Amino acid sequence: MPQSSTIKQRFHVWLSENADEAILRWIFRSALLVVIAVLVADLARINGWIIYPDPLAEPAEIKEDSPALNLPSLLPSILAPLLPDSEKRLVPLPQPDRAMAKPMTFELVGGGRLIANGTITPGISQEFAAEAERHGEYIKTVVLNSLGGSVADAIAIGRLIREKRFATEVEAGKYCVSSCPLVFAGGIDRRAGEKAVIGVHQVAAMRSAANGPPRDEMSVAQNISARCQRYLGDMGVNLQVWVHAMETPHDKLFVFKLDELKSLKMVTAAGTPATGPATAKTLPGPLGERRDDGTIVHHTMAGISVRS
Repeated sequence: MPQSSTIKQRFHVWLSENADEAILRWIFRSALLVVIAVLVADLARINGWIIYPDPLAEPAEIKEDSPALNLPSLLPSILAPLLPDSEKRLVPLPQPDRAMAKPMTFELVGGGRLIANGTITPGISQEFAAEAERHGEYIKTVVLNSLGGSVADAIAIGRLIREKRFATEVEAGKYCVSSCPLVFAGGIDRRAGEKAVIGVHQVAAMRSAANGPPRDEMSVAQNISARCQRYLGDMGVNLQVWVHAMETPHDKLFVFKLDELKSLKMVTAAGTPATGPATAKTLPGPLGERRDDGTIVHHTMAGISVRS
């Protein structure tokens, strides 16, 4: 007991003589521990070791990571599948520029082309529906340039596109990745430029509403997967597209080659028969040629389409 009292007395004497130094030391150590804890938490979040609940997410909604636009790092990776002896088909997600990271905007330009550019944010399908209601009679083609976003909104936009019988297009050098191909699949006629980037991956994260009832996340994942498969089947797209999505980690991208887009029926040649001998009505003619039956030939990067 006397020895313990002596130690305490010595500590109090030292603390009184070095009060400022001791306080600063403890503050520094505490701040250092906080910084280390924050860095560890960020590292865990970036690597997908933990998923934080999103209080704004709907209980049954599954969100996808928003990919981004980084041309210098992406282009060599896109060329990788074309190289001989290349087995890896997965490429890094592009990094978004400022415009692509913003919520999707819609602009009607000449030729009945509705330019849809940006992220598919939750609720954006309602804005698209309003746009289709205002200008539906003028819209012929929805031209996409998007890095994806909300799966539910992508499906809703795609179904409305099919209902309105709009065509869809991804121009050469533009992007339609993540959930954007679900929108693209809605087109009654689907066209893609030769260097258009169309790619898929897994849904990135399942997030529950704060303080909401517990959910079976595996059940939710299976539900959204079934919805996407049913939707693609309804749109006439080969379900192998969704297999590629499910096999690709959410931080990577499976980019389709142009011949794969054709074989999987992601791009179409609307108005031309799939089989059978060529006739005077199905043979391609000069660009813009009007045939006897009133149709006009349009050559596209994805093939030839015949539109009334």
